[in-house]
Amino acid sequence: MAFEAEAGFGVAERDEWSYAPAVGVGPLRFGMAVDEVIEAAEILGQTKVSDCVRDHTLFSPTWKVEVHRRGAAPSPSAVTAYVSQAVGLFCIAADAVQGPQVAYDGLPLVGRDMAELENDVIACAEAMDVQFRIMPEGYAAPDVPGIVMRAQRVGEVLRSRPLFMVPRDGAHTEWDSLPSEEYHFDSRPPRSTTPPNSPWSDMA
Repeated sequence: MAFEAEAGFGVAERDEWSYAPAVGVGPLRFGMAVDEVIEAAEILGQTKVSDCVRDHTLFSPTWKVEVHRRGAAPSPSAVTAYVSQAVGLFCIAADAVQGPQVAYDGLPLVGRDMAELENDVIACAEAMDVQFRIMPEGYAAPDVPGIVMRAQRVGEVLRSRPLFMVPRDGAHTEWDSLPSEEYHFDSRPPRSTTPPNSPWSDMA
């Protein structure tokens, strides 16, 4: 079943990254350490590392690696990678505007109008006799292990911000592993801080 991406809405020229469940996205592989993520992300741009708020004692310290397109004006990160001290890289978020395009089974997932994506998901599910998920925002999304679809407000429209994940630190599912920075992405996210003694405080 063929799908066409929507016309541009002021997005950067998108790279195309492939997704392999439980393996990784583009040059990023689940389980990578922070240094490895930084090195792999050089293909896209510059990185900024900060500490994530530790909001659950179950989880080990976690770092957020924001990847910004090289040479672009100040803008949201194109990709945000979350790296756990215990399991390494476990979550990769593709920004709705700046992020690379990632498709699953021919269905483009990044930067889609959520209503348009829902129509494609339902049509695909009916054609292939498979299930789909209902996201917290109320939209249908692919029922695929390792993909959690979030909504990101772009102007007046909610657009798709997929998270590609594996469970972390003893969590049972990807939803249990969701970084707090991503859970309510359409509202003000929790502040991330980088203490002066952090090993990543001087990295950019």
